[in-house]
Amino acid sequence: MISAKLRGALLCTVLLLASACAAEPSATEEPAPATTSQETSAPAGSTATLSPGAVAMSDNVKHVANLPRTGPLSGEGNLNTDLAFQGDYAYMGNFGGFAIYDISEPTKPQLVSQVACPAQQNDVTVYGDLLVLSIDEPRDGPECDSGEGERRWEGLRIFDVSDKKSPRYVGAVQTDCGSHTHTMVPDGETLYVYVSSPGPEPESETCRPPHELIQIVEIPTRSPQSAKIVNKPNLFPDRANSEFSSGCHDITAFPQNKVAAAACFGDGVLLDISDPVNPKVLQQLTDRENFQIWHSATFSNDGKKIVFGDELGGGSQATCDRNTPSTKGANAVYELVNGQLERRGYFKIPREQQENENCVAHNGSLIPVEGKDIMVQAWYQGGVSIWDFTDSASPKEIGFFERGPIEGGIAGSWSAYYYNGYIYSSDMTEGLDVLEITDPLTDPAKQVTMDDFNVQTQKVY
Repeated sequence: MISAKLRGALLCTVLLLASACAAEPSATEEPAPATTSQETSAPAGSTATLSPGAVAMSDNVKHVANLPRTGPLSGEGNLNTDLAFQGDYAYMGNFGGFAIYDISEPTKPQLVSQVACPAQQNDVTVYGDLLVLSIDEPRDGPECDSGEGERRWEGLRIFDVSDKKSPRYVGAVQTDCGSHTHTMVPDGETLYVYVSSPGPEPESETCRPPHELIQIVEIPTRSPQSAKIVNKPNLFPDRANSEFSSGCHDITAFPQNKVAAAACFGDGVLLDISDPVNPKVLQQLTDRENFQIWHSATFSNDGKKIVFGDELGGGSQATCDRNTPSTKGANAVYELVNGQLERRGYFKIPREQQENENCVAHNGSLIPVEGKDIMVQAWYQGGVSIWDFTDSASPKEIGFFERGPIEGGIAGSWSAYYYNGYIYSSDMTEGLDVLEITDPLTDPAKQVTMDDFNVQTQKVY
């Protein structure tokens, strides 16, 4: 989700583009919806009919568990955000801090601990005994008890989570314009973290121009308190004064191939990260017609495809409706041909949502099936979608889970990831959901065991 501080020219650009999004729907044929024997939202081309509080899913998906928000993370505005995994534990960010869950029995997840550490949006990653949080909101200091007084600090917070019941704050790094999201690139005992953030905001204490498009933080794993910024590479030096020089939203590293895919609001970018401190641009993609906000990227397991998502409306609008073209607020599938990315097709959920349901492509991950390209993905109030892009030109949904409209504003699944046989969804207001898909296409994934999983540091299975 784009933060409340959409900055400078980016905000103007988003508003201008959003006004153009009520065009006639594309004639592109939608994939057939997954079948269900339960109460469903409407198929493509008709209005969704799920009532508030209702739950629907395809026949091949089962909702096996839910843990609601509790304690310091359940207050108004304390929305759940991103997820990371390590061993038998899941880590969930929240605007109020973060939580650790024991998922050794996925159908019976247990809350282990919660840390009250308010900030926007607390996206989380885990590496060894270290947990890193993205802070994209000016505070009056780096510690968890900081407030919103002088508002002169934002960036990364670092915790020691060796004791899961009692995480310990160990340090922080201030970054220009904060950290909207971050990406880990491990290198031996050094953890490099790519910081993505929008900007600049000329009147801000923490986000003054010029804003380098990404920042690279070095965290020595044995002395995380000495973490520091080691580079601020400007990926687009030729457009310093352009309205699109607004930073990056998300970067996915693919260390196996020494590359990364960056979603930089106005562009998609393929990077060479063979030298992790000095990434180089290999290719820049621009699509002003179909993309408003290049939000995130996912590689296929062989690294030959990249799915880029468009977060039309910043996650706050109802874009899964008949008035929004099927190529907007969707995923674009690109293939690498002779080292260059070429667009092949689009995917958008085929279940139209109601006009009060914020819905757009958001965070997802591969389901590890050899020889197939299958993703699970969050769509806010569009729920969780499982879709197959093995045929890049004709991707299709093969399963889904969703709730009826949640009254009171922004809601729905923020992140949905597959980990060791189950799908875990971070629902912004409803808590941690655990889903299981049973389908001939995805069943082979149950044989794959991961030691850990941070979606923006993509490993080969």
